[in-house]
Amino acid sequence: MQLRYAFRLDPAPGQRVALARAFGCARVVYNDAVAARERARREGAAFPSAGMLSKTLITEAKQRPERQWLSEVSAVILQQALRDVEHAYTNFFSSLKGSRPGARVGAPRFRSKRDARQAIRFTANARWKITEAGRLLLPKIGEVKVRWSRRLPSLPSSVTV
Repeated sequence: MQLRYAFRLDPAPGQRVALARAFGCARVVYNDAVAARERARREGAAFPSAGMLSKTLITEAKQRPERQWLSEVSAVILQQALRDVEHAYTNFFSSLKGSRPGARVGAPRFRSKRDARQAIRFTANARWKITEAGRLLLPKIGEVKVRWSRRLPSLPSSVTV
């Protein structure tokens, strides 16, 4: 069983900047992955694997001077952006085949900088934690104040901001 809880975060001004940077980096990696898949489709080539995308869009991109700013955020955020693209394409293709229940879904689209629905996800291996003071410690962002509206029944497996 999966449960989802929503709580309000109150980041400090410096943390707002770090979160905005993380949102932007995740968006760029997501858009690069969609562009790579679309380029492969146009050329009639095989779709790039998740491992190859991770290597070219994250690992090698961090080494280039024009994308060195990707190193300023947690790598887990960037990996989750790639997983989101894979999940979106899986849903799209299973919807085309008719094996996915519900309404048909379209192909993944590029994410906009101006869209208010930006999100990043920290999984358990990102080493986030809830501190003794009740704050959320996020890697490369810091301790973010949380407005807890209820008690958590267990430790969450991931955190989405």
